[in-house]
Amino acid sequence: MNKVLVGVLVGGIVAVNGAVARGGVPLNNLEGVGGIAFNPLAYLAGNGTPEVKEKDAEKPEHILGLPQFGGWYVHLEDSSIDWTAFGVAEALFQRVEVSYGHEIIALEAVDTIYKDNVGAKLLVIKEGKVVPAVSVGGVWKRTGFDVPEGIDESGFDLYLVGTKLIKELPRPVLLSGGLISTTGRTLGVLGFDEDRAEALFGNIDVLPLENVAVGFEYRQGAHFDDFKNADYWNAHVAWFVNKSLTLVGAYVNAGDEKSSSKVGLGDGFVLSAQYAF
Repeated sequence: MNKVLVGVLVGGIVAVNGAVARGGVPLNNLEGVGGIAFNPLAYLAGNGTPEVKEKDAEKPEHILGLPQFGGWYVHLEDSSIDWTAFGVAEALFQRVEVSYGHEIIALEAVDTIYKDNVGAKLLVIKEGKVVPAVSVGGVWKRTGFDVPEGIDESGFDLYLVGTKLIKELPRPVLLSGGLISTTGRTLGVLGFDEDRAEALFGNIDVLPLENVAVGFEYRQGAHFDDFKNADYWNAHVAWFVNKSLTLVGAYVNAGDEKSSSKVGLGDGFVLSAQYAF
């Protein structure tokens, strides 16, 4: 059956062509990190200070950015999962992002799972006319799931990501992609493998209107010896209500929940509200 892609997600590309900025990327993703829904972006979340010269970035008035907050609700009908997440992020010296995210995953016939995420991101290369922004980061995660023997309750993800806003096209386009090294089973909700695996991820978003973004997000599932994560993707639309508030909606596919080879969660819809000071 064909599915209508009701999108939501990226709350924001900075509006260009002389328009007033509305909302803005990155969002606080499901784990609180500056990104979209699943993936991080190279941009720093919580960096709401005016742009300053590099030599002035360490002045007291520029040490801290302004915090930003994000909330998510994901309903996966096939697996009867209601997934709620809240995140906050702050930037330091316009170079470092620190974040925290808390997730609540409610499943039928299983105790509710709580997951905590603490992230840090370093902006290695600032975006230029040709050069993309490039960042490296890590996220420490801990799940409240009753993991079986041989599986860890906590783990650490490492990632490298590049992001570029292309303004020279008829409408602005945001491209982002990277590589993540993870031990997470179902993003860590079901625990953390003893082995580590690498996976690719990417995003593309277009700004057809000054205050609307539409896009697509993909995350490859990491494969371990006895546990293979499904690939995740979503199609999304974001409305930049004003310079602080962004509302997002999306159709998400988290893999086939009936697959015998990969662990998937089925499909459903996503809603998000993001607020940046």
